[in-house]
Amino acid sequence: MFVALAGALALLGALAASYYFASRTVTLRIAVGPANSDDLRAVQALTQAFNNQRSSQVRLRLVQTDGAAASAALLGESKADLAIIRGDLEVPRNAQAVATLRKNVAVLWAPNAGKAKGKKAAPGITKITQLSGRRIGVVGRTEANVSLLKLILRQYGVDPSKVEILQFPVNEATDAIRSQKADAYLAAGPVNSKITADAITASMRDGGTPTFLAIDSAAAIAQNHPAYEASEIPAGTFGGAPDRPEEEVKTIGFSHHIVARKAVSESTVAAFTRQLFAVRQALKNEFPLAAKIETPDTDKDATIPVHPGAAAFVDGEEKTFLDRYSDYIWWGLMGLSAMGSVGAWFAGYLRKDERSVNTPQRDRLLDMLTAARQCDSMEELDQMQSEADAILRETLQCYEHGAIEEGTLTAFNIAIEQFHNAVADRKALLMSAPQSLLRASAQFRAASSS
Repeated sequence: MFVALAGALALLGALAASYYFASRTVTLRIAVGPANSDDLRAVQALTQAFNNQRSSQVRLRLVQTDGAAASAALLGESKADLAIIRGDLEVPRNAQAVATLRKNVAVLWAPNAGKAKGKKAAPGITKITQLSGRRIGVVGRTEANVSLLKLILRQYGVDPSKVEILQFPVNEATDAIRSQKADAYLAAGPVNSKITADAITASMRDGGTPTFLAIDSAAAIAQNHPAYEASEIPAGTFGGAPDRPEEEVKTIGFSHHIVARKAVSESTVAAFTRQLFAVRQALKNEFPLAAKIETPDTDKDATIPVHPGAAAFVDGEEKTFLDRYSDYIWWGLMGLSAMGSVGAWFAGYLRKDERSVNTPQRDRLLDMLTAARQCDSMEELDQMQSEADAILRETLQCYEHGAIEEGTLTAFNIAIEQFHNAVADRKALLMSAPQSLLRASAQFRAASSS
C-alpha cells in the first residue's frame, strides 16, 4: 500500500511539473536589424502586442543587429532563438521557417532622359542590356542588393566589372538621386515600399517619367536560384499621373522570413506561431506591414524547411498537453502498476517466514480439536485452551502484517470456534459423568492404543 501510494504521488508530481513547464511563459530572443528598418518596427510592434496579452505563452526579447546577415549569424551561433533573415542570403543550418514576414521585389529603373544647360540630351536607357559602362545606384547599404544586381546583369550578358556600382544609404538616397549621381537605380523592398517610392520620385526630372526596366528572364533566374521567384510590379504601384509604371512590369522577388532554431521545442514554436497570426490583423491599422505576414511553405522541397511547430499550426495538428504527454502518462501508470506488483511480491517474500510459522500452528489447532473431544482431564483441556489462545494471538498478528489473507483468517476462525465448542462440550460431559466411568473409558483407550 505504501509503495503504491508513493508511486501515485510521484506520478502526480511528475504530471504537475510537466503541466507547469508546458504552460509557463517562455521568452524568445529574436534577432532583427538594421536600425530604423521596417523589419525592426514590425518586431517592435509584435513584441508590444505579445506583452499586452495576459494569456501569452511566448514573449519576445529584441536583439538588434546590423542587418539580416548579422541576424542569421546570431541564430547560427545559438545566440538567438528567432531571427528575421533574407531568403536570398545564406541560411544557417539550424534555421527552420516559422512565417514569411514580407515579400520583396527588385525595382530597376532609369530616370527620364534630360539635358543639362548647353548639353545635348543623353540617350535614354530602356533595356538592361544598355547598362554596360553605366553608373548604377543601389539604395541601401546591404551587400545583398549589390549581389542581386550583379545576378541580374549576368543573366543579360552584362559584365558587372564594366558597371560602376554606387551604394546610397537609405537616409541619403533621395539627395544622391536628385544630384543625378547615377544613370540607373535599383531598390529592393515590398511592393508598397515608401523608400522605393521616394527614390523613384527623386529621380524624376523636369516632369518626365522614369523608365522601368523589365526583368523578363525572372523565371529563368528563379529556376537557377530557388531563393528567388518570378514576380510583377502592378501598374500604378508608385502613383503619379500618368501611372508609375504605366503597365505591369516583370521582375524577381524574394522573401524575408521569420526563422527559429531547430532546437526550440515544437510546442513553443507552435504557441509563437499561433500568437503571431492572432495579433496580425489587430496590428494592420497601426502597422500595415503586419497584414503581409504569411504562413511558411510546408512543402518538403521548400527552400527553408519548416519548423515542426509551425507546420503543426498551419496543418491544424497542434498538440494539446494530453496529446504530447499521453504516452508518458500511460507508461507512468504501467510503471506504477508494475512497481505495485513488485512491491507486493517483495512484501510477501519478506513475510514468508511468518506464513511458514503460522501454518504448523493451524495444524496444531486441528490436532487439539480432535484431542479435546477425547480428553478426560480438565487440566489438559485448560492447557489446550491456553495454547489455542496463544495461537489465536499470533495468527491475528500475522493477519495485521499481511502475512495471511482474509480468507485464511476466516477459515482459522471457524477452526478456533469448533475447538472452543469441543472444549466446552467435553468439560460439560466430564462434569456430569461418574468418575468410575471416566476411569474405565481412559483405561479402555489406553489398552486400545497399546
